[in-house]
Amino acid sequence: MPTLHARLDRLVHRLPHAYPGPGGALAVLQAGEVLVRQAWGWASAERRIPFTPATLFRMCSVTKQFTCGLVLDACPDPSVLDADIAARLPLLRQAAPGALHLCHNQSGLRDYWAVAMLHGAPAESPFGDTEAAALIGGTRSLQFAPGTRYAYANQNFRILSDVLEDRTGRSFAENLRTRIFDRAGMHTAFLAADTSAMPDGTQGYEGSQAGGFRAAENRILWTGDAGIGASLDDMIAWERHIDATRDDAGSLYNRLSAPVAFADAAPASYGFGLGRRIECGRAITAHGGALRGWRSHRLHAAGERVSVVVLFNHLSDASAAAADTLAAVLGHEGPAATARPAPGWLGAYVEPQTGLAVRIDTAADGQIRLRYGHSAERLPMQADGSAGADGTRLRPGESGLWLERPAENQRSLLRPCTGPAATDIAGRYRCEELQAELTIADAGGALYAASSGFLGLGRMELLEAVGPDIWTMPCWRALDHTPPGDWTLAVRRGPAGSIEDIELGCWLARGLSYKRIHRQSMVGSGGITDPTNMLAQGK
Repeated sequence: MPTLHARLDRLVHRLPHAYPGPGGALAVLQAGEVLVRQAWGWASAERRIPFTPATLFRMCSVTKQFTCGLVLDACPDPSVLDADIAARLPLLRQAAPGALHLCHNQSGLRDYWAVAMLHGAPAESPFGDTEAAALIGGTRSLQFAPGTRYAYANQNFRILSDVLEDRTGRSFAENLRTRIFDRAGMHTAFLAADTSAMPDGTQGYEGSQAGGFRAAENRILWTGDAGIGASLDDMIAWERHIDATRDDAGSLYNRLSAPVAFADAAPASYGFGLGRRIECGRAITAHGGALRGWRSHRLHAAGERVSVVVLFNHLSDASAAAADTLAAVLGHEGPAATARPAPGWLGAYVEPQTGLAVRIDTAADGQIRLRYGHSAERLPMQADGSAGADGTRLRPGESGLWLERPAENQRSLLRPCTGPAATDIAGRYRCEELQAELTIADAGGALYAASSGFLGLGRMELLEAVGPDIWTMPCWRALDHTPPGDWTLAVRRGPAGSIEDIELGCWLARGLSYKRIHRQSMVGSGGITDPTNMLAQGK
């Protein structure tokens, strides 16, 4: 086997081509020593600003662990924040989640970036404190009881940073600086709340090497959910601080990475802004970050004292690059793909607990593709006829096909969804929960749909029929980063077969009822009613 030096040297030369884009950076540390500190390409291709280890970068959701670190540093018992959190959800008709529920993504709140798309937000529209307060304060229900399940919700961490400001009397930026950055030696890290520009000119890019790159336009103002700006050198300082304090049981990172559980005592694989999983056969803590044009990922294998940080100012898969890097450090070679016949249970289903569509088809290298969660998953076929590994498993049984997602504390028997979908669903629908609308239009024999609300009019998207009264609506771009995934539209009918409502949802935000308020959104045989006029006329 090649030496560690040879493996890392080969990796450094391979990464820019395996994950092509304007620029990137990589750090690898072991036992607190820097093995790789490398940057390549351009922080701004137009202005020819090189990407260096000192380049300021949007860490995006990597921020969440720092927000939780502030919670633990300022409030050793985070439950002291519970009443403050409840006060920010004045319309909620259920018991409010507590601070630990927010830290562990067990709050039951629907992700507000996903919900913003149901309010018609164009991808490049501004979104600041006013819009965030309206979405958070308007919450009337949860998608599950706090503590029982896992679902990613960015505003969990925005709420935490806001209540910390009130509790400490200091801004989130000042708390970050004095309580974490200064202690860890992260000298240039800061709160980069305004996503429209970075002070050193670093630019994020949408697109691909095949289709070309364009500068990404972002107009979000964010805080504890994703707001940190930091250089590769800042992140190296954070990883060295983690290693230097590894033997202190009360150190911040040891508290952040401690085991967490659901309300039923089942172990949880996410807590305090960190994912816990097995990678290359080793237990790691990790988190990624994403905004249109930006991808980051960091992981820490405590047993091996190895840290990896990957930064891309484009849309390549930073998580996969980090996994590749860890494999190179450890000299790990994964099992070779085994060719297995396609299972007989491919097809379309509905997951009964969430009401979401489940679509399963074949993929390359003995894998199947599962479309259910935030993005498509490729699951390896197993010798016992199941597919998947530790994270997601599809397991056939006598009663049917079971979906197991232990990270979400979920196990359910999927309901087959076969047969044609009725096409009589054109019309307007209203969600009282959100005070938002859904327009479905028959445009020359094809069904299109779009959402609208206080943030604007969403674009019309072609619907895909999944099965009887089950459709999906794509969301290709969103406010924050990759879109929330396909929305499932589940049509519910009365005894006579007439449509009563549509339950709309995606993995990030589900269980929303839209009542039909107008049967048609088509005029004559050649034109579709302008949704703007329809809203103005109250139709």
